[in-house]
Amino acid sequence: MLIIEHLFKSYGGNVQAVDDLSISVQPGDIYGFIGHNGAGKTTTLRAIAGILSFDSGSIRINGKSIAEDPIACKRQMAYIPDNPDLYDHLTGIQYLNFVADIYGMSETERDENIKKFADAFEMTPRLNDLIGSCSHGMKQKIAIISALIHTPKLLLLDEPFVGLDPKAAHTLKTFMKELCDNGSAIFFSTHVLEVAEKLCNKIAIIKNGRLIASGDMDKVKGDTSLETLFLELTDNA
Repeated sequence: MLIIEHLFKSYGGNVQAVDDLSISVQPGDIYGFIGHNGAGKTTTLRAIAGILSFDSGSIRINGKSIAEDPIACKRQMAYIPDNPDLYDHLTGIQYLNFVADIYGMSETERDENIKKFADAFEMTPRLNDLIGSCSHGMKQKIAIISALIHTPKLLLLDEPFVGLDPKAAHTLKTFMKELCDNGSAIFFSTHVLEVAEKLCNKIAIIKNGRLIASGDMDKVKGDTSLETLFLELTDNA
């Protein structure tokens, strides 16, 4: 579903943000991407989403290159940044319908899915409010709903649990599992290692733009906790 091969990205020619990164995410994977602040996680996610160009390497989504065929790739994915920048002058329902229009969803499908996810995240009574009047957590929920309504084949999330209350975080984890059970894939960054350990079947650890560990969660961490492994690897790598 997502194949990253020998990805390089630098800023100003001096800062190597991503350094020869290769990762393979298959249908059904919930793949956690962890590292310290500044390790290269957000840069990688933005490159996958087609927002940020990269120096060399390749990113393929379901066999298509994000560099060569970005529209085809973006039709199959959804991306939620760590701080969603939505249209404050729209109401929640207007924004969700706008996204549904972009993905060519039928009226029946969008109505069913908006109701399903808005009810689950307890946002239905607030969808007629202007987004600009919403709290950060509410904006985060609208962004999540907009990503889920068109059932993406690849869901990219950057720190998705930041700003969510415990119930909303649990709801999101449930829908993440449901999406992957139906054949989609998820690649997401997080600092919440306990969540990653319980939720992910695969993990990648990055430091200073370089991959220092990746693969099946159980094989990578062995008998230790993910937190212990992460601290050992990032202190010594």
